Amino acid sequence: MRYDYLIVGSGLYGAIFAHEATKKGKKVLVVDKRPNIAGNIYTKEVEGINVHEYGAHIFHTNNKKVWEYVNQFAEFNRFTNSPVANYKGELYSLPFNMYTFNKMWGVATPEEATKKIEEQRKEITHEPTNLEEQAIYEKLIKGYTEKQWGRDCKDLPSFIIKRLPVRLTFDNNYFNALYQGIPVGGYTKMVENMLEGIEVRLNTDYLENKEELDQLADKVVYTGPIDAYFNYQLGTLEYRSVRFETELLDIPNFQGNAAVNYTDRETPWTRIIDSYFKRIQFRMETRG
Repeated sequence: MRYDYLIVGSGLYGAIFAHEATKKGKKVLVVDKRPNIAGNIYTKEVEGINVHEYGAHIFHTNNKKVWEYVNQFAEFNRFTNSPVANYKGELYSLPFNMYTFNKMWGVATPEEATKKIEEQRKEITHEPTNLEEQAIYEKLIKGYTEKQWGRDCKDLPSFIIKRLPVRLTFDNNYFNALYQGIPVGGYTKMVENMLEGIEVRLNTDYLENKEELDQLADKVVYTGPIDAYFNYQLGTLEYRSVRFETELLDIPNFQGNAAVNYTDRETPWTRIIDSYFKRIQFRMETRG
């Protein structure tokens, strides 16, 4: 059979492209080297809990059109990401907001917090060249980031920290997006709905069968690692990797919050994600 599109990867991009192309009357084949659809947003049910196999994913957008689009395929819950930082037993609100500043410095107003931030900024007399110089919150950034990236903060660019929100309000909504949540039933079910009626071949490695698969379609949409596609001709890209350890705990409440970041360097994991109802604990540890 001849296809208009061969789509490599059944993650969010591949599934949406396949759905839209099919709606326009195109013949589509989706291949994925994994034994399941949904790529890195794959979820599987364990004891009635939809476990995010590759780390937690929270859908968030300010675009109403995007929100209405994804709601075609799944009902979303009202989950809001409000992580907590644990530094050697000290708990801080994330992202950086007035709760954080009050706990760290004892300030109670935005004016006091701004004054304290400016005082610390004056200690840096030149443009920050690395993450260690940029981050004034050693308790919340340094150890956590070094575990995540597997290297000293001196070796990381300063722009990494600038993506984290800083608010002079008592608001610990991490994304601050108008629309956010997680699909009821899990992301896999959502992707399954996107791919309804579309041919999907799992356990199929495109790069190992490239010549044969390319002959099946007029065009190829590739969503995998770009360095692998070009056979690492320019070397291997550095991807941040994590290792997941899971536990099923028979207790009513493990940590009181869905996500707790462990920011000291000595704790061997970066984050514990705790589900609700029955307890599933995820420890996420970065390898260098």
